Amino acid sequence: MVAADKTRAFVPLAIAVLTVSDTRTLEEDRSGDTLAQRLTDGGHRLAARTIVADEVEAIRGQVEAWTRDPAIDVVITTGGTGFTGRDVTPEAIEPLFEKRMDGFSAVFHRISFDKIGTSTLQSRATAGLIHATYVFVLPGSPGACRDAWDGILAAQLDYRHRPCNFVEIMPRLDEHLRRGASG
Repeated sequence: MVAADKTRAFVPLAIAVLTVSDTRTLEEDRSGDTLAQRLTDGGHRLAARTIVADEVEAIRGQVEAWTRDPAIDVVITTGGTGFTGRDVTPEAIEPLFEKRMDGFSAVFHRISFDKIGTSTLQSRATAGLIHATYVFVLPGSPGACRDAWDGILAAQLDYRHRPCNFVEIMPRLDEHLRRGASG
């Protein structure tokens, strides 16, 4: 059984939230609000938040900037994961992945299936590492953001989570970069 190890101290992370939308403003961004509220309620810090249009270069540019910023530990995007012509978030971000996190999509769809059934097939949620920064690509609905945060991210972004979590391996994410620089 998984549980939090109460003997370990909580480690707050700096998390950036990117909403991908041609129509939303910050005032109308319920998915971004959901993520911002959940991560701050969980003890993390909202490092940055913005909205970009459903354009590959705009999405990629913002994610690249945030993943190169040493003050940001995690990037979460919401929106643009469907199948319409304007849904291009996975196309923008997946080519940047140094390592894919295939298990994220599998677990997300398992959680989502319990809530919305086969409609979960309409999401191309994905995740991976870019510049030793975790990047999670979520659908644009508040429900999907809640499911991803509550069912996956809250535990995996908590250093106290057992038997393992993303936080404890963060210092080692760039080993390949450091080894290449010294050798």
